[in-house]
Amino acid sequence: MKKVSLLGATGSIGTQTLDVIRMHQESFQLVAMSIGQNLSLGLQIINEFKPKVVSVLNKADRDRLLLENINHTKIVYGEEGLIEVASYHEADVLLNAVMGSIGLAPTLAAIESQKTIAIANKETLVTAGHIVKKAAEVNGVAIIPVDSEHSAIYQCMRGEREKDVAKIILTASGGSFRDKSREQLKNVTVTEALRHPNWSMGAKLTIDSATMMNKGLEVIEAHWLFDLPYDSIDVLLHKESIIHSMVEFIDTSVIAQLGTPDMKIPIQYALA
Repeated sequence: MKKVSLLGATGSIGTQTLDVIRMHQESFQLVAMSIGQNLSLGLQIINEFKPKVVSVLNKADRDRLLLENINHTKIVYGEEGLIEVASYHEADVLLNAVMGSIGLAPTLAAIESQKTIAIANKETLVTAGHIVKKAAEVNGVAIIPVDSEHSAIYQCMRGEREKDVAKIILTASGGSFRDKSREQLKNVTVTEALRHPNWSMGAKLTIDSATMMNKGLEVIEAHWLFDLPYDSIDVLLHKESIIHSMVEFIDTSVIAQLGTPDMKIPIQYALA
């Protein structure tokens, strides 16, 4: 039984992580989590999974949840609450699925507590990859990617020697606007941007996919995860989203990871 702390339980990755835990209750147990503004969903999750510790955004949210008489769960809040959840003593692995650089301090706290890190919060590595990687090395902690592209690279490189890698190739769906001309892009709407052709993701990631900003962040994330120079990281448009990424070796052979566009696969791989 692997015990899980989950940051961002009510978000897109968070709810899919809970689906994975539901499907494999013999293997995973949710012991601590954080929730955002969706307190009603958060309360449903608390009643179903009965985590030992839950962090909310602020004191007012904490007080609202305390009125629900949740006797089996400690309610904390703010950045200190996130850190308590991330480093909770019973947890074996932290899955960080919050948005933004707010995920950095809890990740570092979990590393210091020697938890395995399953990282879906790319801003942690984009803003402070050098700090996170050094802390992980000092504490002997594994950082396992949850992003589908980085999970694919991680899988393709398992058992291979780093010195044999020539480059990695991140695939990109191209997002909602991939078939539009510059002229057609002049009048696009937010609603159109949120219609991702392949993936079901949260609103921010879907917008970042439409602008391709997300892929730029993923290149930076890959640089820190796999210790490769930027010249050795390529991006390739692949509309079908079947090949999630590839590794090319010095003998010019290529290993690719293929699968359906379902985030539960990389989530489950990281947890397991």
